[in-house]
Amino acid sequence: MELAFIPSPSRGVLYLGPIPLRGYAFCIIIGVFVAVWLGNKRWIARGGRTGTVADIAVWAVPFGLVGGRLYHVITDYELYFSEGRDWVDAFKIWEGGLGIWGAIALGAVGAWIGCRRRGIPLPAYADAIAPGIAFAQAIGRWGNWFNQELYGKPTDLPWALEITSSSDGRVPGTYHPTFLYESLWCVGVAFLVIWADRRFRLGHGRAFALYVAAYCAGRAWIEYMRVDDAHHILGLRLNVWTAILVFLLAVTYLVVSSKKRPGREDVVEPGASASGDDADGGGTSDETGKDEAAAGEDDRVADEAEADADRNEAGSGKKT
Repeated sequence: MELAFIPSPSRGVLYLGPIPLRGYAFCIIIGVFVAVWLGNKRWIARGGRTGTVADIAVWAVPFGLVGGRLYHVITDYELYFSEGRDWVDAFKIWEGGLGIWGAIALGAVGAWIGCRRRGIPLPAYADAIAPGIAFAQAIGRWGNWFNQELYGKPTDLPWALEITSSSDGRVPGTYHPTFLYESLWCVGVAFLVIWADRRFRLGHGRAFALYVAAYCAGRAWIEYMRVDDAHHILGLRLNVWTAILVFLLAVTYLVVSSKKRPGREDVVEPGASASGDDADGGGTSDETGKDEAAAGEDDRVADEAEADADRNEAGSGKKT
C-alpha cells in the first residue's frame, strides 16, 4: 500500500492572460540567475570585477542552450525526424529536451569567446562558476517534473513520483523520481566544489574539473535507473557511456593539471585588484601601495633622525 507519493502537475504551463508561463523554461531561467549570482560572488572573491561574470554569461548561456538542444535532437533524432513526426518540434525547447553534455561543451565555447574579449583566462572563470552551474542544474531538473518526464522504474516507495499523463506512451503510475535524485545530487556536487575549493585552493580549471567528475559519477547511476527510450551501446544507455568517458577525462585533467600548474592564479582579471580571498587574508593592490608608501616615509624619517644625531655628535666634539 502506498503511504505517499510526489504528485505531478496536471499541466506544465500557466497563462498570465495571453502570456504562457512554462514551468520548464521558468526553472531554467531561475537556474541561470542563481549561477550568475554565485559566480559573480566567487569571481569578486578571486580578485575580479563586479559584472564580469554576467558579461561573459551573455555569450555562454545562449551557446549553452543551443548546444544542449543540439545534443538532445541529435541523440534522439527519431523523436523529430522519423515517420509521423514534425521536425518543427525540434525547435520547441520549452517542451523539454536539453542535453547537459552539449550545453557544457558549446557553453564553454561561448564562455571562451567572452573571456577572450575581456582578456580573462577561461580556466579561472570556469572555476568561479562551477558550483553555480551545479545549482542551476539542480533547479533546472524540476522542469522535468512539470513536463512529467525523466522518471525511473515503477516503485511504491513513499517518495515515488506519480505520473498521470498518458501522452507519448507514458503509463500512469508511480515511479522513481530520477529528476529529484539528480537535483539532490547536483546540490551535493555544488557544496563539494565549494568546500574543496576553500580547502585546497583549486585553480587553473580544477574546481570545474571536480564539478564535472562528481556530476558524472552521479549521472551514471541515475541514468541507469531511467526507463525512457534511449540508444544503447553494449547494453548501456548512451548517456551512461558519455558520463563514464567525461568522468575519466575530468579526473585525468585534475591529476595532470595539479602536477603541471599547482596552486591558483595570482591575477584573474587584468586591471582588477589582487586576490581578495578571505581565507588568504590578502589585501588589495591599493592597500599594498599604501603600505609601501608608509614604509618609505618611515625610512625617510629614520634617515633624517640619524643625520641630526651625527651633526649633534660632531658639534659636541668641537666644543670639547
